[in-house]
Amino acid sequence: MRVVLHPKRARPFHGRHPWVFAGAVADVEGDPADGDEVDLVSHTGQFIARGLYNSQSKIRVRLYSWTEGQPLDRDFFRDRLQAAIRLRELLNLMHPQGGCRLVFSEGDGLSGLTVDRYADWLVLQFTALGLGQRREMLAELLDELLRPRGVYLRTERGIGQLEGISLQDGRLRGESPQGPIVLVENGLRFQVNLAEGQKTGYYLDQRDNRQEVARLAAGRRVLDAFCYSGGFALHAARAGAAEVIGVDGSEAALTLARENARLNELSQVQFHKADVFDDLDQRVQRGETFGLIVLDPPKFARRKSALDEALRGYRRLQSLALRLLEPDGILASCCCSGLITLDMLEQLLAQVASEGRREVQLLQRRGPSADHPVSVACLESHYLKCLIARVR
Repeated sequence: MRVVLHPKRARPFHGRHPWVFAGAVADVEGDPADGDEVDLVSHTGQFIARGLYNSQSKIRVRLYSWTEGQPLDRDFFRDRLQAAIRLRELLNLMHPQGGCRLVFSEGDGLSGLTVDRYADWLVLQFTALGLGQRREMLAELLDELLRPRGVYLRTERGIGQLEGISLQDGRLRGESPQGPIVLVENGLRFQVNLAEGQKTGYYLDQRDNRQEVARLAAGRRVLDAFCYSGGFALHAARAGAAEVIGVDGSEAALTLARENARLNELSQVQFHKADVFDDLDQRVQRGETFGLIVLDPPKFARRKSALDEALRGYRRLQSLALRLLEPDGILASCCCSGLITLDMLEQLLAQVASEGRREVQLLQRRGPSADHPVSVACLESHYLKCLIARVR
């Protein structure tokens, strides 16, 4: 079965970009079912790559192999998973009580699959129908390769409609965790709720950024906005911050954050439930100041039509933060919206600084931790940005 491209549409796929959108497709030969293996060919019939077909998705084919005749079978996926595991071993991220992103979708050549490891547990998330259909095989392979206590499935909001995939959260193999598990990160202990936490239970992508920001926290009053379970807040407190305040709109997240502070015997941390925008605005009105502010909001732009509104949201957050920062204060401004580039985030900060008459010096431009590798063939996977700046 073959998917035939329109003329002059083959170049990205020769360059190993894994997404074939419907607009690039001229014809489909052989009547493949959704999830079937197909060959991608040029308009002249030249072989390009092999992938999995999905008539229900805007991404009509996800590509996995550029070798003609390569079956996308158990051996193929075992090799890909082994390669991903070897990278995390090379990065020294396989500590028994630690966590890491074991498979990062396009970054590991497995478009539509993420696997997070939390100590003895694995959490799978599928954003592609073809791999979702193969979930039992993939869970079995991971079980063979790593022998976890359990393999758990978490679903991504909105993916069912985008991909035509119907999945339910729950156990795939082994045991189900009884309540939160404890993860060790940079010497701190964090409870992770695999069944109910956001995403797969924790934000592993900020591991290195949390540690880097904490280096600047000693002696400062710190505000962690959108604190979730307290990652930035607890790192700052452990590093010697004078006072740390975490704000989030989720009571479930704050319950975890408070328990995490107790686990680590960090008493100079407070957590408050509030709308973060309203909370920051009220603190401005009260004349409060901070020495370090972390802005780590959820994804504001899930589609291009939401981009302008998302930029307004980031602008408002940065503007409020600059008004709250004392002279020589530190701002860590994070963005996980893939549609917003690092350049866009920097330009926004420059505009806000000019309007607020504050001098801002960029100290670091950072991305996700190294277990979130970016394929140079698919730079769209470089979603997380973190700007660390001094505000004078």
